[in-house]
Amino acid sequence: MTDKSVFSPRILRPEDANQNWQWDRALASPGFKQVDFETRVDFQRLRKYRLSRAKNALKNSGLGALILFDVNNIRYITGTKIGEWERDKLCRFALLAGDEEPFVWDFGSAAVHHQLNCDWLDPNRCLAGMTGMRGTVPPSVGLMKSHAEEIMSYLKQAGVADMPIGLDIAETAMFFELQNAGMNIVDGQQVMLDAREIKNIDEIPLLNQAATMVDGVYHMIYEELKPG
Repeated sequence: MTDKSVFSPRILRPEDANQNWQWDRALASPGFKQVDFETRVDFQRLRKYRLSRAKNALKNSGLGALILFDVNNIRYITGTKIGEWERDKLCRFALLAGDEEPFVWDFGSAAVHHQLNCDWLDPNRCLAGMTGMRGTVPPSVGLMKSHAEEIMSYLKQAGVADMPIGLDIAETAMFFELQNAGMNIVDGQQVMLDAREIKNIDEIPLLNQAATMVDGVYHMIYEELKPG
């Protein structure tokens, strides 16, 4: 496992928030696979850009932190994804407090995966956790209360516990537990939507690839539906 004592926090520079578009050139159309003979999608640049955008949006919002259950937002600030099955489960969550590195809570095996394979994340901030999976574990068990108090402790460490705290989406019971822990919960989804609005030079080719796959499937459907 990664030595948790050797992680160096990422130093984000102002230029990391630059979209890096070269307006004097045509939009790049790289191949789908990564290769060693040219730079295509630069995932390190992509992750730095997204975290820079989120941190700048948080700074400009007047909020102290963002608590995120929307898997799109979690992926945006942490670069982690464990499969499409978790999209609507509200089981994974992340915290971005002030100018600090993000925390991400995931199933135990997934948290270990992040510690082993996501070297851009602080292993000490890849934590095991789960709040309830939309009723699979009822609030009476205490997972939501425990995690709300845990989050509050990290907010205090970051010095932002007395500021408004943005939340994107959550189960109603989790929302109440965050309030009960002493947080002033406000809308954080719009902060993340503002951050994600402008795409950089690496995101557009990925969106083009996704759209191309969809177009290919619909073309196959079109061909199969031809009479005869």
